[in-house]
Amino acid sequence: MNPQDHERACRLIDAWHVEGIPAPEQEWLDAHLAECTECRAQALTNERALQLLRSVTVRADPALVSVTQARVRLWARQLRERQARLRALWVSCALSWVLGAVTAPLLWQAMSWLGQRFAVSQAIWIALFALCWIVPATLVGAVLVWQHSRAGGVNNNSEVFL
Repeated sequence: MNPQDHERACRLIDAWHVEGIPAPEQEWLDAHLAECTECRAQALTNERALQLLRSVTVRADPALVSVTQARVRLWARQLRERQARLRALWVSCALSWVLGAVTAPLLWQAMSWLGQRFAVSQAIWIALFALCWIVPATLVGAVLVWQHSRAGGVNNNSEVFL
Protein backbone atom coordinates (compact mmCIF):
# COMPACT_ATOMS: atom_id res chain seq x y z
CA MET A 1 0.00 0.00 0.00
CA ASN A 2 1.24 3.49 -0.85
CA PRO A 3 2.34 5.58 2.21
CA GLN A 4 0.55 8.59 0.70
CA ASP A 5 -2.69 6.59 0.80
CA HIS A 6 -2.17 5.96 4.51
CA GLU A 7 -1.54 9.66 5.13
CA ARG A 8 -4.62 10.58 3.14
CA ALA A 9 -6.68 8.02 5.04
CA CYS A 10 -5.51 9.36 8.41
CA ARG A 11 -6.39 12.93 7.39
CA LEU A 12 -9.80 11.80 6.17
CA ILE A 13 -10.47 9.77 9.33
CA ASP A 14 -9.73 12.83 11.48
CA ALA A 15 -11.79 15.13 9.27
CA TRP A 16 -14.66 12.62 9.19
CA HIS A 17 -14.93 12.67 12.99
CA VAL A 18 -14.62 16.44 13.29
CA GLU A 19 -16.34 18.06 10.36
CA GLY A 20 -17.45 15.37 7.95
CA ILE A 21 -16.10 14.68 4.50
CA PRO A 22 -17.62 14.86 0.99
CA ALA A 23 -19.24 11.74 -0.45
CA PRO A 24 -16.42 10.93 -2.96
CA GLU A 25 -13.85 11.12 -0.15
CA GLN A 26 -16.07 8.95 2.06
CA GLU A 27 -16.30 6.33 -0.70
CA TRP A 28 -12.53 6.31 -1.14
CA LEU A 29 -12.01 6.03 2.63
CA ASP A 30 -14.52 3.16 2.94
CA ALA A 31 -12.77 1.26 0.14
CA HIS A 32 -9.37 1.90 1.70
CA LEU A 33 -10.51 0.80 5.17
CA ALA A 34 -11.94 -2.41 3.69
CA GLU A 35 -8.47 -3.27 2.35
CA CYS A 36 -6.09 -1.79 4.97
CA THR A 37 -6.06 -3.28 8.47
CA GLU A 38 -3.65 -0.63 9.76
CA CYS A 39 -5.92 2.27 8.81
CA ARG A 40 -9.01 0.37 9.96
CA ALA A 41 -7.36 -0.09 13.39
CA GLN A 42 -6.58 3.64 13.44
CA ALA A 43 -10.20 4.48 12.66
CA LEU A 44 -11.42 2.18 15.45
CA THR A 45 -8.94 3.70 17.91
CA ASN A 46 -10.13 7.19 17.04
CA GLU A 47 -13.76 6.12 17.42
CA ARG A 48 -13.09 4.61 20.87
CA ALA A 49 -11.21 7.73 21.98
CA LEU A 50 -14.11 9.94 20.89
CA GLN A 51 -16.61 7.71 22.73
CA LEU A 52 -14.53 8.00 25.90
CA LEU A 53 -14.32 11.77 25.55
CA ARG A 54 -18.07 12.00 25.04
CA SER A 55 -18.72 9.94 28.17
CA VAL A 56 -16.77 12.35 30.42
CA THR A 57 -18.91 14.87 32.28
CA VAL A 58 -17.40 18.32 32.51
CA ARG A 59 -18.56 20.73 35.17
CA ALA A 60 -17.91 24.39 34.56
CA ASP A 61 -17.93 27.14 37.11
CA PRO A 62 -21.06 29.29 36.61
CA ALA A 63 -18.91 32.43 36.69
CA LEU A 64 -16.77 31.06 33.85
CA VAL A 65 -19.89 30.24 31.85
CA SER A 66 -21.26 33.74 32.45
CA VAL A 67 -18.01 35.46 31.40
CA THR A 68 -17.74 33.25 28.31
CA GLN A 69 -21.31 34.05 27.30
CA ALA A 70 -20.64 37.77 27.79
CA ARG A 71 -17.52 37.58 25.62
CA VAL A 72 -19.36 35.69 22.88
CA ARG A 73 -22.18 38.27 22.90
CA LEU A 74 -19.65 41.13 22.80
CA TRP A 75 -17.79 39.51 19.91
CA ALA A 76 -21.05 38.96 18.00
CA ARG A 77 -22.05 42.59 18.53
CA GLN A 78 -18.63 43.79 17.34
CA LEU A 79 -18.90 41.62 14.23
CA ARG A 80 -22.35 43.06 13.43
CA GLU A 81 -21.02 46.61 13.91
CA ARG A 82 -18.00 45.88 11.72
CA GLN A 83 -20.25 44.46 8.99
CA ALA A 84 -22.48 47.54 9.16
CA ARG A 85 -19.45 49.85 8.86
CA LEU A 86 -18.10 47.86 5.92
CA ARG A 87 -21.49 47.96 4.22
CA ALA A 88 -21.60 51.75 4.65
CA LEU A 89 -18.05 52.02 3.30
CA TRP A 90 -18.93 49.99 0.19
CA VAL A 91 -22.06 52.05 -0.43
CA SER A 92 -20.12 55.29 -0.10
CA CYS A 93 -17.41 53.97 -2.45
CA ALA A 94 -20.02 53.00 -5.03
CA LEU A 95 -21.68 56.41 -4.78
CA SER A 96 -18.30 58.10 -5.07
CA TRP A 97 -17.47 56.15 -8.23
CA VAL A 98 -20.86 56.86 -9.79
CA LEU A 99 -20.68 60.56 -8.96
CA GLY A 100 -17.09 60.67 -10.17
CA ALA A 101 -18.06 59.11 -13.51
CA VAL A 102 -21.00 61.50 -13.89
CA THR A 103 -19.04 64.64 -13.00
CA ALA A 104 -15.77 63.80 -14.81
CA PRO A 105 -16.86 65.26 -18.17
CA LEU A 106 -18.09 68.44 -16.46
CA LEU A 107 -14.86 68.82 -14.49
CA TRP A 108 -12.84 68.20 -17.66
CA GLN A 109 -14.74 70.96 -19.48
CA ALA A 110 -14.36 73.33 -16.52
CA MET A 111 -10.60 72.73 -16.31
CA SER A 112 -10.27 73.16 -20.08
CA TRP A 113 -12.22 76.42 -19.94
CA LEU A 114 -10.15 77.70 -17.00
CA GLY A 115 -6.94 76.72 -18.79
CA GLN A 116 -7.99 78.66 -21.90
CA ARG A 117 -9.39 81.60 -19.91
CA PHE A 118 -6.20 82.10 -17.88
CA ALA A 119 -3.77 80.94 -20.59
CA VAL A 120 -2.51 77.97 -18.61
CA SER A 121 -0.73 75.22 -20.48
CA GLN A 122 -2.64 72.05 -21.20
CA ALA A 123 -0.26 69.94 -19.07
CA ILE A 124 -1.01 72.08 -16.00
CA TRP A 125 -4.80 72.00 -16.24
CA ILE A 126 -4.72 68.24 -16.94
CA ALA A 127 -2.55 67.82 -13.83
CA LEU A 128 -5.07 69.89 -11.86
CA PHE A 129 -7.87 67.69 -13.19
CA ALA A 130 -5.98 64.59 -12.00
CA LEU A 131 -5.40 66.19 -8.59
CA CYS A 132 -9.11 66.87 -8.25
CA TRP A 133 -9.60 63.10 -8.50
CA ILE A 134 -6.62 61.98 -6.42
CA VAL A 135 -6.57 64.42 -3.48
CA PRO A 136 -10.03 63.66 -1.98
CA ALA A 137 -9.45 59.91 -2.01
CA THR A 138 -5.97 60.37 -0.57
CA LEU A 139 -7.29 62.59 2.22
CA VAL A 140 -10.03 60.11 3.12
CA GLY A 141 -7.51 57.26 3.13
CA ALA A 142 -5.15 59.24 5.35
CA VAL A 143 -7.98 60.01 7.79
CA LEU A 144 -8.97 56.33 7.93
CA VAL A 145 -5.37 55.27 8.59
CA TRP A 146 -5.01 57.96 11.25
CA GLN A 147 -8.23 56.89 12.99
CA HIS A 148 -7.16 53.24 12.87
CA SER A 149 -3.73 53.99 14.35
CA ARG A 150 -5.24 56.31 17.00
CA ALA A 151 -7.66 53.55 18.03
CA GLY A 152 -4.70 51.25 18.61
CA GLY A 153 -5.16 49.05 15.56
CA VAL A 154 -7.14 45.86 15.88
CA ASN A 155 -9.03 45.56 19.14
CA ASN A 156 -8.27 42.17 20.65
CA ASN A 157 -10.71 42.50 23.58
CA SER A 158 -8.43 40.75 26.02
CA GLU A 159 -10.59 41.97 28.90
CA VAL A 160 -14.32 42.23 29.20
CA PHE A 161 -15.77 44.66 31.69
CA LEU A 162 -19.14 43.56 32.95
